[in-house]
Amino acid sequence: MNSTIPVDQFYDTFIKNFISVVLCLIINYINGTFVLVFFKNTIFYSDPRYILYTHLVINDMIVLSISVGLQVTIYVVGTFSLSVCCVVLFVAIIVTKNSPLNLACMAIERYIAICKPLHHLQICTVRRTYMLIWFIWTLSAVPAFSDIIITLSTRPASFFSSAILCHMVVIRNTWQHAVNDTVSNVVYLLFVWTTLIVTYFKVLSAAKAASTDQVSARKGRNTIILHGGQLLLCMMSYITPLLSTALVDLFPRSRTTILFLLFLFSNILPRLLSPLIYGLRDKQFAERVKVYFCCKQKTQIIPVN
Repeated sequence: MNSTIPVDQFYDTFIKNFISVVLCLIINYINGTFVLVFFKNTIFYSDPRYILYTHLVINDMIVLSISVGLQVTIYVVGTFSLSVCCVVLFVAIIVTKNSPLNLACMAIERYIAICKPLHHLQICTVRRTYMLIWFIWTLSAVPAFSDIIITLSTRPASFFSSAILCHMVVIRNTWQHAVNDTVSNVVYLLFVWTTLIVTYFKVLSAAKAASTDQVSARKGRNTIILHGGQLLLCMMSYITPLLSTALVDLFPRSRTTILFLLFLFSNILPRLLSPLIYGLRDKQFAERVKVYFCCKQKTQIIPVN
């Protein structure tokens, strides 16, 4: 690290990176526990709901690890190879797009389970669920591949052999990138919001039917509402650039603090919601998580003779 950096700035940077890393480790530990519970209990293997949920949690762990890793690397290393940066940002774009699409698929699965219970087993099979996950990754990769094509066609050859600050705004700062971002975000979010709204009202109407399991319908309706709440937090990453510009203009002396707080609320804290919203609300998952922690604590107790 450069010795000319003021002491106050060094400590400020260290504290922010320390907070980010600690939160990343805690959240990934919690998420990893739920993933471990899924893989250790075969009862979840045949349920599309748990498969999609686990995929969402794993995706959140990847997003969090990349976000915090990039933040720390930028502060510690500064610039590094463009090729490495492009690969990291390529994966980051895909996993960021995965979350909203996965939420939409989970809402559709709940709609089928509640409104078409007799056909649920035939429609939502394990094989189709894994095919759906591959389809989610394929759709999410389209904007990322478009970014690569735009970058290759708009940058000189010397640009690709340079060392740069690995940040989205450094590589993706042309009007073509802006158009690609806007179009993909509008299309994806419009699809996801339409899916959530339609499935919510379908489940709501099913709850009024006498033949429908009222408890199941109520839980499904609440789950879809929570999907919407989590989607709002996912959208924080889309509005953060505009929000940061506005806040920095109002409070220029607090620029680093504003950017750090926005980073926490848009990239780190939302990744904690998946296990809390779905895992702890689900009795089967919650019971097995409690058993996991209880057993872990018991193994640490040494009996006294």
